[in-house]
Amino acid sequence: MMGAGKSTVGRLLAERLALPFADLDSLVEAEAGRAIPEIFAAEGEAGFRARERRALEGVAAGPPRVLATGGGAVLDPANRETLGAAFDRIWLQVKPEEAAARVGSGGARAARPLLAGADALGALRELEVSRRDAYAAAADLVVAAGNSGPEAVAERIHDEIR
Repeated sequence: MMGAGKSTVGRLLAERLALPFADLDSLVEAEAGRAIPEIFAAEGEAGFRARERRALEGVAAGPPRVLATGGGAVLDPANRETLGAAFDRIWLQVKPEEAAARVGSGGARAARPLLAGADALGALRELEVSRRDAYAAAADLVVAAGNSGPEAVAERIHDEIR
């Protein structure tokens, strides 16, 4: 889920594991030469998801690393299969209220097309309900990420996967 801390926790976990870190959204933006909101505006969500799938296939074929995906990446069964073959899949579980507080408003929220022009909390509640089954199907490990700081969450994951 957006706002769960995937990028922050991912960077901290990568340090602990002495592995490189990659953010799938950043890889998509670099390949497209534009920001995610611009991709959504020009190509729609379907265009973004196709780019996301290609970027995931590329990173999965590379050397080991910690990867933070966007919250919607696991909605595609092919992505879940790719992730399962190449990575330990961790669901950072966070309540919509916590995610809404983290994504904030203004510029931070504007960078998230699925929240653009919407009530962030309401949109996040709907996303959580609609994505819960896909998240559960994709997860090898579920970690509550709402009540702990990112350092503690990264340490918990490190302990679990080691």
